[in-house]
Amino acid sequence: MPQPAYPPISPLTAVSPGDGRYASKTANLRPLFSEYALIQRRIHIEAAWLKTLAGLEELPEIPQLSPAMTALLDRCTETFDTAQAERVKALEKTTNHDVKAVEYYLRDYLKKHEEAAGITNFIHFACTSEDVNNLAWAWIVMEARTLLLQTYRNIEADLVEKALRYASLVMLARTHGQPASPTTLGKELANVAHRLHRQTQSLERIEITAKFNGAVGNYNAHVAACPEIDWPAVTSRFIVSFGLTPLPYTTQIEPHDSFAEILDAIGRINRILLDLCRDVWGYTALDYFTQKHRDTEVGSSTMPHKVNPIDFENAEGNFGIANALAQHLAEKLPISRWQRDLSDSTAMRSLGLVFSHTMIALDALRQGLSKIEAASEVISDDLERHWEVLAEALQTVMRRYGISDGYEELKKLTRGKKGFGKKEIQPLIDHPALPEDVRQRLLALTPGAYTGLAEELARAAADELKRRS
Repeated sequence: MPQPAYPPISPLTAVSPGDGRYASKTANLRPLFSEYALIQRRIHIEAAWLKTLAGLEELPEIPQLSPAMTALLDRCTETFDTAQAERVKALEKTTNHDVKAVEYYLRDYLKKHEEAAGITNFIHFACTSEDVNNLAWAWIVMEARTLLLQTYRNIEADLVEKALRYASLVMLARTHGQPASPTTLGKELANVAHRLHRQTQSLERIEITAKFNGAVGNYNAHVAACPEIDWPAVTSRFIVSFGLTPLPYTTQIEPHDSFAEILDAIGRINRILLDLCRDVWGYTALDYFTQKHRDTEVGSSTMPHKVNPIDFENAEGNFGIANALAQHLAEKLPISRWQRDLSDSTAMRSLGLVFSHTMIALDALRQGLSKIEAASEVISDDLERHWEVLAEALQTVMRRYGISDGYEELKKLTRGKKGFGKKEIQPLIDHPALPEDVRQRLLALTPGAYTGLAEELARAAADELKRRS
């Protein structure tokens, strides 16, 4: 049977869900991680290097650029479009080398100007393709990190808002899945917000490095052609002009250690949020949260009553994909045979997938957080069914007043017991070794009042994070 003509590329025909089903969630990454974007940045770097060379007094062979030629170099990236990118790709079919195709494209572009004859030989002067590529990728990752940090901070702000709203809403904690000393919902959300803030700060502080030192990192060609120039100083200034940190000692490739640091940091943050997704999912299953829903939505194709926590499930799945890729790339990219192999080049092209699946997950998580409301009555009723959690308070007070067998006594009476209520716990308080005022204080204690500093901690953490933001 003959195959129909393949339809044009669109979100419906894309192979990757990042460019397909979730295309609207990753649109702001296309100007960074698309093939078009990479080509555009390579051209910008080549043009910027040419302008740098033209400004060197020690290199009189390349004339000072006229304002018209400088403007032409600026326009070659400012007006670069997909039709011109297709021209570069056509050249690559001949060269079988992506950066050489950029060099030839820029050479042809500049020939439109009468000054071109004196400067085209200096396009890609003393460079190896990795000089251009590593700088382009570092620039891309730097901007992608900025986008990602803003999105992480939006999640942090959402969590801080809910931490303050629910700072005093007492809930039963669960350790090992079993009833444990009470906390507040706000305190649990503040814990996540604080962890998130600490790790996003770590991500932001990572220096993104780049190199521009030639074929094996020794400035061999530079020194052979122009020994009188301080090439480490020139290239260092060039790298800094892109907002990046120069790495002076390398082989042919920039070793990608800073990329590994960034990928590891993204992985740590994503794990925190994946943990949050699973916890909210679990609390939703316990009916601690209700979910806002639209009348037109369907939860199940066969069970009409369902309102599923799909946003948290979607986020969990995409965090997992992002982290699997991040882990592989963090392990692979810093490894290269001898002075250079190309295995990092093809792997680098999947960097965008780490960011895109993270963005998809963050979008789903924010949607999920916006839909949930705490079911305070359900939470309070659950707490009221578990007075046995006060055993911790009682045995600790007993220790203070010298009752050595308090823990063992309470263990016998409470361990594994269900349906433990006020009338069962209060007789344990009537111990002759306890001062009267202590007995009265313990008799007034309820699971809802046994929260330690949970509310204060929730508010303090949320206020601290609001000040820092």
